[in-house]
Amino acid sequence: MNNESRFWKLVFGSGGVTACNMLRTFVINKLLAVFLPPSFFACVGQLQNFMTAGQAMSSLAMQNGWVSLTAQNKGDVKQLHGIWRGGFKLTVFASAATFALVIAFCFLAPLETLVPGIHPRLVQAAILFSLPGILAMNIVTITSSVMNGLGEYKRWALIGIASSLLQCIWVAFFLYTGRLSVLSIIATQSILAGIFAVQVARGAGFHFGAIRNSLLDIRFPWFAFAAMGIVPMLLSPVVLTAMRSYIGSEFGWNAAGIWQGVWKISDFFASGFSAILGVILLPKISDRLSKKEFWSMFYPVLAKMFGLTFAVIAVIYFCRHLVVSLMLSDSYAAVADYMPLQLVGDFFRTGGWALGLVLIARRETVKFIVAEVLGNAYLLVGTIVFAKYFEFNAPMLAYASENVLYFIGLFIVVRRLKWNTP
Repeated sequence: MNNESRFWKLVFGSGGVTACNMLRTFVINKLLAVFLPPSFFACVGQLQNFMTAGQAMSSLAMQNGWVSLTAQNKGDVKQLHGIWRGGFKLTVFASAATFALVIAFCFLAPLETLVPGIHPRLVQAAILFSLPGILAMNIVTITSSVMNGLGEYKRWALIGIASSLLQCIWVAFFLYTGRLSVLSIIATQSILAGIFAVQVARGAGFHFGAIRNSLLDIRFPWFAFAAMGIVPMLLSPVVLTAMRSYIGSEFGWNAAGIWQGVWKISDFFASGFSAILGVILLPKISDRLSKKEFWSMFYPVLAKMFGLTFAVIAVIYFCRHLVVSLMLSDSYAAVADYMPLQLVGDFFRTGGWALGLVLIARRETVKFIVAEVLGNAYLLVGTIVFAKYFEFNAPMLAYASENVLYFIGLFIVVRRLKWNTP
Protein backbone atom coordinates (compact mmCIF):
# COMPACT_ATOMS: atom_id res chain seq x y z
CA MET A 1 0.00 0.00 0.00
CA ASN A 2 1.48 3.39 -1.01
CA ASN A 3 1.82 6.31 1.42
CA GLU A 4 -1.15 8.18 -0.05
CA SER A 5 -3.52 5.24 0.35
CA ARG A 6 -2.20 4.45 3.82
CA PHE A 7 -2.67 8.09 4.92
CA TRP A 8 -6.31 8.19 3.88
CA LYS A 9 -6.96 4.73 5.31
CA LEU A 10 -5.65 5.93 8.68
CA VAL A 11 -7.58 9.20 8.37
CA PHE A 12 -10.89 7.48 7.65
CA GLY A 13 -10.24 4.68 10.16
CA SER A 14 -9.26 7.01 12.98
CA GLY A 15 -11.89 9.45 11.74
CA GLY A 16 -14.58 6.82 12.28
CA VAL A 17 -13.52 6.30 15.89
CA THR A 18 -13.16 10.04 16.37
CA ALA A 19 -16.66 10.50 14.94
CA CYS A 20 -17.98 8.17 17.66
CA ASN A 21 -16.14 10.17 20.32
CA MET A 22 -17.55 13.36 18.82
CA LEU A 23 -21.01 11.81 18.79
CA ARG A 24 -20.59 10.97 22.48
CA THR A 25 -19.61 14.57 23.22
CA PHE A 26 -22.52 15.78 21.10
CA VAL A 27 -25.06 13.56 22.86
CA ILE A 28 -23.83 14.45 26.35
CA ASN A 29 -23.63 18.18 25.61
CA LYS A 30 -27.07 18.07 23.99
CA LEU A 31 -28.59 16.29 26.97
CA LEU A 32 -27.00 18.76 29.38
CA ALA A 33 -28.04 21.76 27.26
CA VAL A 34 -31.64 20.50 27.15
CA PHE A 35 -31.81 19.74 30.87
CA LEU A 36 -29.77 22.70 32.15
CA PRO A 37 -29.87 26.51 31.82
CA PRO A 38 -26.66 28.29 30.62
CA SER A 39 -25.54 29.20 34.17
CA PHE A 40 -25.69 25.54 35.32
CA PHE A 41 -24.03 24.45 32.07
CA ALA A 42 -21.07 26.67 33.00
CA CYS A 43 -20.93 25.01 36.45
CA VAL A 44 -20.77 21.56 34.83
CA GLY A 45 -17.85 22.92 32.79
CA GLN A 46 -16.08 23.77 36.06
CA LEU A 47 -16.41 20.15 37.26
CA GLN A 48 -15.19 18.82 33.91
CA ASN A 49 -12.12 21.03 34.20
CA PHE A 50 -11.49 19.72 37.73
CA MET A 51 -11.68 16.16 36.42
CA THR A 52 -9.34 16.93 33.53
CA ALA A 53 -6.80 18.32 35.99
CA GLY A 54 -7.25 15.25 38.22
CA GLN A 55 -6.75 12.90 35.30
CA ALA A 56 -3.64 14.77 34.21
CA MET A 57 -2.07 14.53 37.66
CA SER A 58 -3.04 10.91 38.32
CA SER A 59 -1.89 9.61 34.93
CA LEU A 60 0.98 12.12 34.64
CA ALA A 61 -0.63 12.86 31.26
CA MET A 62 1.60 10.24 29.63
CA GLN A 63 -0.84 9.05 26.94
CA ASN A 64 1.45 10.21 24.15
CA GLY A 65 4.26 8.33 25.87
CA TRP A 66 2.20 5.13 25.92
CA VAL A 67 1.74 5.46 22.14
CA SER A 68 5.28 6.50 21.25
CA LEU A 69 7.24 4.20 23.60
CA THR A 70 5.05 1.21 22.75
CA ALA A 71 5.53 1.82 19.02
CA GLN A 72 9.31 2.23 19.40
CA ASN A 73 9.78 -0.95 21.51
CA LYS A 74 7.14 -3.36 20.21
CA GLY A 75 9.79 -5.39 18.38
CA ASP A 76 11.43 -6.37 21.71
CA VAL A 77 8.89 -7.99 24.07
CA LYS A 78 11.22 -7.97 27.08
CA GLN A 79 12.01 -4.28 26.64
CA LEU A 80 8.36 -3.48 25.95
CA HIS A 81 7.15 -5.13 29.16
CA GLY A 82 9.81 -3.20 31.09
CA ILE A 83 8.54 0.03 29.55
CA TRP A 84 4.98 -0.87 30.49
CA ARG A 85 6.01 -1.75 34.06
CA GLY A 86 7.77 1.59 34.49
CA GLY A 87 4.78 3.54 33.18
CA PHE A 88 2.34 1.55 35.29
CA LYS A 89 4.25 2.12 38.53
CA LEU A 90 4.59 5.85 37.92
CA THR A 91 0.84 6.01 37.26
CA VAL A 92 0.04 4.16 40.52
CA PHE A 93 2.23 6.50 42.60
CA ALA A 94 0.80 9.60 40.92
CA SER A 95 -2.79 8.38 41.35
CA ALA A 96 -2.35 7.81 45.08
CA ALA A 97 -0.92 11.30 45.56
CA THR A 98 -3.60 12.89 43.37
CA PHE A 99 -6.50 11.22 45.16
CA ALA A 100 -5.17 12.43 48.51
CA LEU A 101 -5.02 15.99 47.14
CA VAL A 102 -8.51 15.72 45.64
CA ILE A 103 -9.99 14.66 48.99
CA ALA A 104 -8.28 17.60 50.71
CA PHE A 105 -9.47 19.95 47.96
CA CYS A 106 -13.01 18.63 48.36
CA PHE A 107 -13.24 19.88 51.96
CA LEU A 108 -10.92 22.92 51.91
CA ALA A 109 -11.63 24.70 48.61
CA PRO A 110 -14.20 27.55 48.37
CA LEU A 111 -16.65 25.48 46.32
CA GLU A 112 -19.48 28.00 46.68
CA THR A 113 -17.29 30.48 44.72
CA LEU A 114 -15.87 28.05 42.15
CA VAL A 115 -19.26 26.43 41.43
CA PRO A 116 -21.85 29.10 42.31
CA GLY A 117 -25.54 28.29 42.63
CA ILE A 118 -25.04 24.64 43.66
CA HIS A 119 -25.01 23.45 47.27
CA PRO A 120 -21.41 22.68 48.36
CA ARG A 121 -22.46 19.24 49.64
CA LEU A 122 -23.58 18.23 46.14
CA VAL A 123 -20.29 19.48 44.71
CA GLN A 124 -18.32 17.56 47.37
CA ALA A 125 -20.25 14.38 46.56
CA ALA A 126 -19.51 14.82 42.85
CA ILE A 127 -15.80 15.36 43.52
CA LEU A 128 -15.63 12.18 45.63
CA PHE A 129 -17.55 10.26 42.95
CA SER A 130 -15.01 11.55 40.43
CA LEU A 131 -12.20 9.45 41.96
CA PRO A 132 -13.32 6.12 40.43
CA GLY A 133 -14.36 8.11 37.35
CA ILE A 134 -10.84 9.49 36.94
CA LEU A 135 -9.34 6.01 37.43
CA ALA A 136 -11.63 4.65 34.71
CA MET A 137 -10.73 7.52 32.36
CA ASN A 138 -7.04 6.69 32.86
CA ILE A 139 -7.64 3.03 32.06
CA VAL A 140 -9.47 3.88 28.84
CA THR A 141 -6.77 6.35 27.78
CA ILE A 142 -3.83 4.04 28.54
CA THR A 143 -5.30 0.92 26.93
CA SER A 144 -6.36 2.87 23.86
CA SER A 145 -2.90 4.46 23.54
CA VAL A 146 -1.14 1.08 23.86
CA MET A 147 -3.35 -0.43 21.14
CA ASN A 148 -2.41 2.52 18.90
CA GLY A 149 1.29 2.01 19.61
CA LEU A 150 1.06 -1.74 18.91
CA GLY A 151 -0.73 -1.10 15.63
CA GLU A 152 -3.79 -2.97 16.93
CA TYR A 153 -6.12 -0.56 15.22
CA LYS A 154 -9.19 -2.81 15.43
CA ARG A 155 -8.85 -3.11 19.19
CA TRP A 156 -8.07 0.61 19.43
CA ALA A 157 -11.23 1.33 17.46
CA LEU A 158 -13.30 -1.08 19.56
CA ILE A 159 -12.20 0.59 22.80
CA GLY A 160 -12.91 4.04 21.40
CA ILE A 161 -16.33 3.23 19.94
CA ALA A 162 -17.58 1.11 22.86
CA SER A 163 -16.34 3.63 25.44
CA SER A 164 -18.24 6.41 23.72
CA LEU A 165 -21.42 4.33 23.55
CA LEU A 166 -21.22 3.23 27.19
CA GLN A 167 -20.69 6.80 28.41
CA CYS A 168 -23.70 8.04 26.44
CA ILE A 169 -25.88 5.28 27.87
CA TRP A 170 -24.66 6.04 31.41
CA VAL A 171 -25.41 9.77 31.18
CA ALA A 172 -28.76 9.31 29.43
CA PHE A 173 -29.95 6.66 31.89
CA PHE A 174 -29.14 8.62 35.04
CA LEU A 175 -30.39 11.93 33.66
CA TYR A 176 -33.67 10.25 32.73
CA THR A 177 -34.10 8.37 36.03
CA GLY A 178 -32.73 11.17 38.23
CA ARG A 179 -30.97 8.68 40.53
CA LEU A 180 -27.78 10.78 40.66
CA SER A 181 -27.15 14.51 40.62
CA VAL A 182 -26.01 15.94 37.29
CA LEU A 183 -22.50 16.56 38.61
CA SER A 184 -22.20 13.00 39.94
CA ILE A 185 -23.39 11.59 36.60
CA ILE A 186 -20.63 13.48 34.78
CA ALA A 187 -18.08 12.38 37.39
CA THR A 188 -18.79 8.65 36.97
CA GLN A 189 -19.57 8.32 33.25
CA SER A 190 -16.37 6.41 32.35
CA ILE A 191 -16.67 3.50 34.84
CA LEU A 192 -18.25 0.93 32.49
CA ALA A 193 -15.93 2.02 29.67
CA GLY A 194 -12.88 1.38 31.85
CA ILE A 195 -14.00 -2.18 32.67
CA PHE A 196 -14.63 -2.93 29.00
CA ALA A 197 -11.27 -1.46 27.85
CA VAL A 198 -9.33 -3.75 30.20
CA GLN A 199 -10.91 -6.84 28.66
CA VAL A 200 -10.18 -5.73 25.10
CA ALA A 201 -6.54 -4.89 25.86
CA ARG A 202 -5.90 -8.31 27.41
CA GLY A 203 -6.35 -9.90 23.99
CA ALA A 204 -3.35 -7.95 22.66
CA GLY A 205 -1.09 -8.94 25.58
CA PHE A 206 -1.47 -5.75 27.61
CA HIS A 207 -2.53 -6.87 31.08
CA PHE A 208 -1.39 -6.72 34.69
CA GLY A 209 0.25 -10.16 34.56
CA ALA A 210 2.63 -9.10 31.76
CA ILE A 211 3.53 -5.95 33.68
CA ARG A 212 3.95 -7.65 37.06
CA ASN A 213 6.16 -10.49 35.72
CA SER A 214 8.56 -8.21 33.88
CA LEU A 215 12.15 -8.35 35.12
CA LEU A 216 12.79 -4.84 33.82
CA ASP A 217 11.41 -1.64 35.29
CA ILE A 218 12.21 1.14 32.81
CA ARG A 219 11.09 4.57 34.04
CA PHE A 220 13.57 7.12 32.70
CA PRO A 221 11.99 7.63 29.21
CA TRP A 222 8.65 8.35 30.85
CA PHE A 223 9.74 11.50 32.65
CA ALA A 224 10.01 13.59 29.48
CA PHE A 225 6.55 12.50 28.34
CA ALA A 226 5.14 13.14 31.82
CA ALA A 227 6.51 16.69 31.88
CA MET A 228 5.22 17.46 28.37
CA GLY A 229 1.83 15.91 29.07
CA ILE A 230 1.05 17.16 32.54
CA VAL A 231 1.90 20.82 31.93
CA PRO A 232 -0.74 21.43 29.22
CA MET A 233 -3.29 19.11 30.83
CA LEU A 234 -3.01 21.02 34.10
CA LEU A 235 -2.60 24.46 32.58
CA SER A 236 -5.57 24.16 30.26
CA PRO A 237 -8.29 23.43 32.86
CA VAL A 238 -6.78 25.99 35.26
CA VAL A 239 -6.75 28.67 32.54
CA LEU A 240 -10.25 27.76 31.33
CA THR A 241 -11.58 27.83 34.89
CA ALA A 242 -10.00 31.26 35.43
CA MET A 243 -11.40 32.51 32.11
CA ARG A 244 -14.87 31.20 32.92
CA SER A 245 -14.78 32.80 36.37
CA TYR A 246 -13.61 36.11 34.88
CA ILE A 247 -16.30 36.07 32.19
CA GLY A 248 -18.92 35.18 34.78
CA SER A 249 -17.91 38.01 37.10
CA GLU A 250 -17.48 40.55 34.28
CA PHE A 251 -20.43 39.73 32.00
CA GLY A 252 -22.61 37.41 34.13
CA TRP A 253 -22.86 33.63 34.38
CA ASN A 254 -25.32 33.37 31.51
CA ALA A 255 -22.60 34.95 29.34
CA ALA A 256 -20.14 32.42 30.78
CA GLY A 257 -22.54 29.68 29.66
CA ILE A 258 -22.67 31.15 26.14
CA TRP A 259 -18.86 31.19 26.00
CA GLN A 260 -18.90 27.61 27.32
CA GLY A 261 -21.10 26.72 24.35
CA VAL A 262 -18.68 28.38 21.91
CA TRP A 263 -15.76 26.53 23.49
CA LYS A 264 -17.55 23.18 23.55
CA ILE A 265 -18.42 23.32 19.84
CA SER A 266 -14.87 24.41 19.02
CA ASP A 267 -13.31 21.69 21.16
CA PHE A 268 -15.77 19.14 19.82
CA PHE A 269 -14.41 19.44 16.28
CA ALA A 270 -10.81 20.38 17.06
CA SER A 271 -10.27 17.38 19.34
CA GLY A 272 -11.25 15.15 16.44
CA PHE A 273 -8.34 16.43 14.37
CA SER A 274 -5.94 15.99 17.30
CA ALA A 275 -7.00 12.35 17.65
CA ILE A 276 -6.40 11.69 13.94
CA LEU A 277 -2.98 13.38 14.12
CA GLY A 278 -2.04 11.24 17.12
CA VAL A 279 -2.72 8.06 15.16
CA ILE A 280 -0.91 9.27 12.02
CA LEU A 281 2.12 11.09 13.42
CA LEU A 282 3.15 9.77 16.85
CA PRO A 283 4.09 6.21 15.86
CA LYS A 284 6.13 7.53 12.88
CA ILE A 285 8.41 10.09 14.53
CA SER A 286 11.66 9.03 16.19
CA ASP A 287 15.26 10.16 16.59
CA ARG A 288 16.30 7.66 13.91
CA LEU A 289 14.75 9.75 11.13
CA SER A 290 16.96 12.00 9.01
CA LYS A 291 15.94 15.60 8.44
CA LYS A 292 15.03 14.83 4.83
CA GLU A 293 12.97 11.76 5.80
CA PHE A 294 11.09 13.73 8.43
CA TRP A 295 10.12 16.66 6.21
CA SER A 296 9.20 14.41 3.28
CA MET A 297 6.78 12.66 5.64
CA PHE A 298 5.59 15.70 7.63
CA TYR A 299 4.87 18.32 4.93
CA PRO A 300 2.28 16.21 3.05
CA VAL A 301 0.55 15.26 6.33
CA LEU A 302 0.41 18.90 7.45
CA ALA A 303 -0.92 20.09 4.09
CA LYS A 304 -3.62 17.41 3.96
CA MET A 305 -4.69 18.09 7.55
CA PHE A 306 -4.91 21.83 6.84
CA GLY A 307 -7.04 21.11 3.77
CA LEU A 308 -9.33 18.77 5.70
CA THR A 309 -9.61 21.27 8.58
CA PHE A 310 -10.47 24.13 6.21
CA ALA A 311 -13.23 22.10 4.56
CA VAL A 312 -14.80 21.16 7.90
CA ILE A 313 -14.52 24.70 9.28
CA ALA A 314 -16.09 26.18 6.13
CA VAL A 315 -19.09 23.87 6.53
CA ILE A 316 -19.39 24.76 10.21
CA TYR A 317 -19.19 28.50 9.44
CA PHE A 318 -21.98 28.48 6.86
CA CYS A 319 -24.12 26.12 8.95
CA ARG A 320 -23.24 27.55 12.37
CA HIS A 321 -26.83 28.36 13.36
CA LEU A 322 -27.85 24.79 12.58
CA VAL A 323 -24.78 23.44 14.42
CA VAL A 324 -25.68 25.43 17.54
CA SER A 325 -29.29 24.26 17.35
CA LEU A 326 -28.23 20.62 16.97
CA MET A 327 -25.45 20.58 19.57
CA LEU A 328 -26.99 22.81 22.20
CA SER A 329 -30.50 24.31 22.33
CA ASP A 330 -32.43 27.47 21.52
CA SER A 331 -31.21 29.00 24.79
CA TYR A 332 -27.73 29.13 23.25
CA ALA A 333 -28.67 30.79 19.93
CA ALA A 334 -26.23 33.65 20.63
CA VAL A 335 -23.32 31.18 20.38
CA ALA A 336 -23.50 31.35 16.56
CA ASP A 337 -22.67 35.07 16.59
CA TYR A 338 -19.34 34.48 18.33
CA MET A 339 -18.14 31.42 16.40
CA PRO A 340 -16.28 32.98 13.41
CA LEU A 341 -13.28 34.19 15.43
CA GLN A 342 -13.14 30.87 17.28
CA LEU A 343 -13.06 29.00 13.96
CA VAL A 344 -9.99 30.98 12.86
CA GLY A 345 -8.27 29.73 15.99
CA ASP A 346 -9.43 26.16 15.27
CA PHE A 347 -7.82 26.23 11.82
CA PHE A 348 -4.38 27.12 13.16
CA ARG A 349 -4.85 24.88 16.19
CA THR A 350 -4.57 21.84 13.92
CA GLY A 351 -1.16 22.96 12.64
CA GLY A 352 0.00 23.81 16.15
CA TRP A 353 -0.98 20.36 17.39
CA ALA A 354 0.88 18.66 14.54
CA LEU A 355 4.05 20.59 15.37
CA GLY A 356 3.56 19.97 19.08
CA LEU A 357 3.37 16.21 18.48
CA VAL A 358 6.76 16.41 16.76
CA LEU A 359 8.29 17.95 19.88
CA ILE A 360 6.57 15.33 22.08
CA ALA A 361 7.77 12.36 20.00
CA ARG A 362 11.29 13.83 19.91
CA ARG A 363 11.18 14.46 23.70
CA GLU A 364 12.00 18.13 23.27
CA THR A 365 10.70 18.74 26.77
CA VAL A 366 11.86 22.30 27.48
CA LYS A 367 10.80 23.67 24.09
CA PHE A 368 7.34 22.11 24.35
CA ILE A 369 6.70 23.24 27.93
CA VAL A 370 7.81 26.81 27.21
CA ALA A 371 5.44 26.95 24.22
CA GLU A 372 2.52 25.62 26.27
CA VAL A 373 3.10 27.97 29.20
CA LEU A 374 3.41 31.01 26.94
CA GLY A 375 0.35 29.99 24.89
CA ASN A 376 -1.90 29.47 27.91
CA ALA A 377 -0.65 32.62 29.64
CA TYR A 378 -1.40 34.60 26.47
CA LEU A 379 -4.92 33.11 26.28
CA LEU A 380 -5.79 34.17 29.84
CA VAL A 381 -4.10 37.57 29.82
CA GLY A 382 -5.38 38.27 26.30
CA THR A 383 -8.95 37.59 27.42
CA ILE A 384 -8.66 40.07 30.30
CA VAL A 385 -6.90 42.77 28.24
CA PHE A 386 -9.10 42.42 25.15
CA ALA A 387 -12.24 42.57 27.31
CA LYS A 388 -11.54 46.26 27.95
CA TYR A 389 -11.73 47.00 24.21
CA PHE A 390 -13.78 44.22 22.60
CA GLU A 391 -16.03 43.20 25.53
CA PHE A 392 -17.49 39.69 25.14
CA ASN A 393 -15.55 39.05 21.91
CA ALA A 394 -12.37 39.04 24.00
CA PRO A 395 -12.01 35.27 24.75
CA MET A 396 -12.63 34.32 21.10
CA LEU A 397 -10.14 36.95 19.86
CA ALA A 398 -7.55 35.80 22.40
CA TYR A 399 -8.04 32.17 21.30
CA ALA A 400 -7.70 32.97 17.59
CA SER A 401 -4.57 35.11 17.97
CA GLU A 402 -2.98 32.67 20.43
CA ASN A 403 -3.27 29.77 17.97
CA VAL A 404 -1.84 31.83 15.10
CA LEU A 405 1.17 32.82 17.18
CA TYR A 406 1.55 29.27 18.57
CA PHE A 407 1.65 27.77 15.07
CA ILE A 408 4.21 30.30 13.78
CA GLY A 409 6.41 29.92 16.86
CA LEU A 410 6.42 26.11 16.81
CA PHE A 411 7.04 25.99 13.06
CA ILE A 412 10.23 28.02 13.60
CA VAL A 413 11.25 25.76 16.52
CA VAL A 414 10.67 22.52 14.57
CA ARG A 415 12.58 23.87 11.54
CA ARG A 416 15.60 24.34 13.82
CA LEU A 417 15.55 20.86 15.37
CA LYS A 418 18.65 18.72 14.88
CA TRP A 419 18.25 15.32 13.22
CA ASN A 420 20.64 12.41 12.79
CA THR A 421 21.53 13.35 9.22
CA PRO A 422 20.60 16.39 7.06
